Amino acid sequence: MPAAPPTAQARRARAAVAALFLTNGAVFFNLVPRYPELKADLGVSNAVFGTAVAGAPLGALVAGLLAGAAIRRLGSARVAASGIALTGLVTLLVCFVPNWVTFAGVLFAFGALDAVVDVAQNAHGLRVQRLYGRSIVNSLHGLWSVGAVLGGLMGAAAAGLRLPLPVHLTISAVLFSVVALVAYRFLLPGAEDAERPAGRRNPGGRGWREAFPGAAVRMLAVLGLLAACGALVEDAGESWGALFLSGDLGADAATAGLAVVALQAAMTAGRLTGDRVVDRFGRRAVVRAGAVLAAAGMGAALAVPSVPAALAGFALAGLGFATVVPAAMQAADELPGLPDGTGLTVVSWLLRGGFLLSPPLVGVVADLVSLRAGLLTVVAAGALTAVLARALPRREPGG
Repeated sequence: MPAAPPTAQARRARAAVAALFLTNGAVFFNLVPRYPELKADLGVSNAVFGTAVAGAPLGALVAGLLAGAAIRRLGSARVAASGIALTGLVTLLVCFVPNWVTFAGVLFAFGALDAVVDVAQNAHGLRVQRLYGRSIVNSLHGLWSVGAVLGGLMGAAAAGLRLPLPVHLTISAVLFSVVALVAYRFLLPGAEDAERPAGRRNPGGRGWREAFPGAAVRMLAVLGLLAACGALVEDAGESWGALFLSGDLGADAATAGLAVVALQAAMTAGRLTGDRVVDRFGRRAVVRAGAVLAAAGMGAALAVPSVPAALAGFALAGLGFATVVPAAMQAADELPGLPDGTGLTVVSWLLRGGFLLSPPLVGVVADLVSLRAGLLTVVAAGALTAVLARALPRREPGG
């Protein structure tokens, strides 16, 4: 049976949560194109810079499992909206770091806040999805990518215009904080499980073994690894794309900043169209085909390195991995036998492991061999994802 048309409240809530996803992506990606400038100012090697950048996913790992408690206490709407405003303020601290250790500390604080925001906005998005009765999660992640592209373009333009970093990041923080706080007024009220059928709500009062059956734990581990592969590919564009283009390929600052834009723009296109494609072919087939596309595209770009080839390789990686993280999160949220929100929280936490390991891994390989060799991790992540995709449903529910 076709789903009933969404109510006006559901449509307003969808627009509001979409605004949160967009602002969440835009805040951080304003900073990414300024990484070459920050690395030069700090005077550090690739390995040290990669270690500092790993502060963000480390903070996310430390704080990520606290997201559920924060949501239960304050509600996903309040946690997501206020958290985005706080992350904007934290990015301003980057302007005043005297060394790589304090830079890592600022990114640690940002990552801790962002992990909680990420779970909260996904939890609220899944509340809205249940009202719609059909998949909207890929489009929400697509709007996160729109925000990432917007932020990346802002950062690349600011770098090209040599806009002082404090001015640039103040504009970003104020603009996107206002958007998030206005969106808060239109998010869903009430309990976090209000939209679930009564039989699927968390009964509470269960012991650890009852709340986490062994089959569910094993599936969470696989889904977490799948999400971590997606994180590694995204981080390749975020942390190393500009450095690869400016260092290995000799691109100017504005062109180098387009690496992350290419990846996120293609990822945006894949996510905005992903709900219809997944409904037709199923999450498993779409994720597997995308992983092969990403591995082949980046592999070809690294085999014949040039600025156009590198930008195309990052774009294919973004397109291929567009639905991987949303698919893993949705599958985790649908796992039977777990308390509400637990699967989403755990996989979101494991996802951060990919962001933690990727920067120092690529940095070490870059120092030992070359950054070009370090980016072969994208090819490896594509191959592993193609194998792990079997954990996803072959067809969508009702398909």
